[in-house]
Amino acid sequence: MTSWIGKAWPVGVPIVAAVVLALSFGRHDLGTVVVVLVAVVLAATVLAAVHHAEVVAHRVGEPFGSLVLAVAVTIIEVALIIALSSSGGAKAETLARDTVFSAVMITMNGLVGLAILIGTIRHHTVRFNQEGASAATMTVAALAVLTLVLPTFTTGTDNASFTGVQLVFVAIASLALYGLFVFTQTIAHRDFFLPVGRGSAGSGPAGSGPAGSGPAGHGSAAGPASVPNETAHAATPTGRQTLVSLGLLLLALVAVVGLAKVESPAIEAGVAAVGFPPSFVGVVIALLILLPEGIAASKAAARDRIQTSLNLAMGSAMASIGLTIPSIAVASLFMPGTLLLGLGSAQIVLLALTIVAAVLTVLPGRATRLQGGVHLVVFAAFIVLSIAP
Repeated sequence: MTSWIGKAWPVGVPIVAAVVLALSFGRHDLGTVVVVLVAVVLAATVLAAVHHAEVVAHRVGEPFGSLVLAVAVTIIEVALIIALSSSGGAKAETLARDTVFSAVMITMNGLVGLAILIGTIRHHTVRFNQEGASAATMTVAALAVLTLVLPTFTTGTDNASFTGVQLVFVAIASLALYGLFVFTQTIAHRDFFLPVGRGSAGSGPAGSGPAGSGPAGHGSAAGPASVPNETAHAATPTGRQTLVSLGLLLLALVAVVGLAKVESPAIEAGVAAVGFPPSFVGVVIALLILLPEGIAASKAAARDRIQTSLNLAMGSAMASIGLTIPSIAVASLFMPGTLLLGLGSAQIVLLALTIVAAVLTVLPGRATRLQGGVHLVVFAAFIVLSIAP
């Protein structure tokens, strides 16, 4: 019975979510019970999306698998920002900035810190590929500064926004950097982003040396330096299973976006009711859309696959900027108001601290509980300052 439920719920939840979305979308008279029900279905749909994304990721392998959730999260993020910004107003002008900045802080501090802490509690130290982690950190830093810091200091406008020419350049540059990173991760230097073994120094390509000659966890020889494969006892999904999961993943993503839109009035009302600033809506949105990444990264860290956790966290941060900003830039041509992307002084300080901490974390190719704790404290500071700026 339990086994049947375990196999049936990932299939049934996206279908139920689609039905709930069809019945509730566009209605403004939802009662408290319906709002709570939609929230429960939304959370279950996010978990189902994680399951199907993991099936697809298992089929395609690393590092391609880490891109699945990153792109999926970005689709949700862009759709939500556009949907919530369509009403216009002062809050809509900064929603993209608040959501993207929140996504960067959640991934680079919350997810990275949690993954390191989980991994080090179980394994004392965690090891990862220094080349891949450094490349990802550098790309995230460049994207964040170009898109979120630079508009605060440009003089072409009177507010923290880009001129038309500047916005076009930043959108193209963001896409170029993200595309270059994906090419590096999946083709040119794929070995930089594969998990390393516990016997490795953590600074060389995964599977290099006598312990293994192939991708981590696939075909490596047994020995102390071989990479543990968390899927060694799980059969690789068939092509049919992968296609079914891909279809259900897409259905789940559509349902998540729609149900989050249905819940958005309740989210905004709840934020206002507790006295939090309107910008906290962006934090709530980012937390919601990054829940799949958080679950997947935590699972990988618990299996001593910290490289996969870093791929997920930093890949999401990168996609959140490199794909979201260009998409919102295009959408802003058809939406009322001005697109304000420039961060405030306190946010810039937090971003700078995040970049410095990330660089110092990834350079050695290994981390302890201290690094995880530092990232989590910076994340806590971000949440506190978001509530009480």
